[in-house]
Amino acid sequence: MGTEPPAPRRLTRLSGFSRLCDHARVNTDNGPSQGIPPTPSTPAPTGFAAEFKDAVTLRAFGLVIGGLLVQLAFIASYIGAFHSPTPHRIPVAVAAPQQVSAKIVAQLNGLDGDPVRAEAVADADAARRRVLTRASDAAFLFDATGTRDTLLVASAGGPSVSQTATQIAQRIEAAQHRQITVTDIRSPNAGDGRGMTSFYLVLGWVIGGYLTATIMGMAAGSRPANRSRTLIRLGVLVLYALVSGLAGAAIVGPGFDALGGHFWALTGIGTLVVLAAAATALGLQTLFGLLGTGLVILLFVVLGNPSSGGVYPAPLLPSFWSAIGQALPPGAGTTVVRNTVYFSGHATSGALWVLAAYAVGGALLAVGAAWWRESKSTPGTP
Repeated sequence: MGTEPPAPRRLTRLSGFSRLCDHARVNTDNGPSQGIPPTPSTPAPTGFAAEFKDAVTLRAFGLVIGGLLVQLAFIASYIGAFHSPTPHRIPVAVAAPQQVSAKIVAQLNGLDGDPVRAEAVADADAARRRVLTRASDAAFLFDATGTRDTLLVASAGGPSVSQTATQIAQRIEAAQHRQITVTDIRSPNAGDGRGMTSFYLVLGWVIGGYLTATIMGMAAGSRPANRSRTLIRLGVLVLYALVSGLAGAAIVGPGFDALGGHFWALTGIGTLVVLAAAATALGLQTLFGLLGTGLVILLFVVLGNPSSGGVYPAPLLPSFWSAIGQALPPGAGTTVVRNTVYFSGHATSGALWVLAAYAVGGALLAVGAAWWRESKSTPGTP
């Protein structure tokens, strides 16, 4: 006869497992099980110190310190450049008979503080050409038959320099018991006032260029992730630069008739200025991130604007600002616009090369920095 399987023992085992599960559920529902101490919960810190720590993180504190340094640099740069404009080696052409020419040049170059840098030329026509081609800021024409000399200036190149040259000439002539007649052979347009439109136009172009590059970086992270995104942004910046150049030329030309008659020339210059500022900003921000934005502000605003020659031309600035002005986009751009509108494009080649170097160099820096960061993020790259 067959026998039944030992079911009771199996049921006993299942029943024991079931009781263990029930016990675990009870402990889970009703609280921690006996013998296992509860994990203590750390109360969140309260009070002013905790709130201050949450409100001002270490990163925010660093950014505040950076902003303070930029602010102080801005104040120091502008006051250092403008607090005491002093003439230094203003280029002056001297047209005089051969027997007195060397004496006049030596007298001008021997003035205390070196306010002028005199150079003899053949005649009055040569002196005039030097002023109109920006080789000289003023020209002194000596009257060998009388006591009334002539000073030629071009206030469109910077009214403050023309006024300073006039004051120096009047002082010297008074000491020699002679008289001086001042002739402005190239003054600013009627809508240009004191000849500051060139500076303000370039200032707007430069600010628009680096702000647009910064906004594009902030919209999708301040460090472009790859070369493709960087190339796309550069393409957008080229289009923006063209539109900005057109708009700026329209405002100062047909809009206000301040720099009229040079619409397409100003459009091309504006496109180059905006692209120089934007590409440089993109390159520095791609390489250094947020620090790159600070470097852009330092170059273009803190150092570039006061040294540009817009308010005081280089001969009236301290040596540091006079030396760096034409090496930065604001100064180079102001020179190109001013000399294109008023002096038939003379003495602009160096400034154009500077702007082109910033545009091309900034683009290459942006692509190179993006490639470097992309290679760092590639798996397997040390």
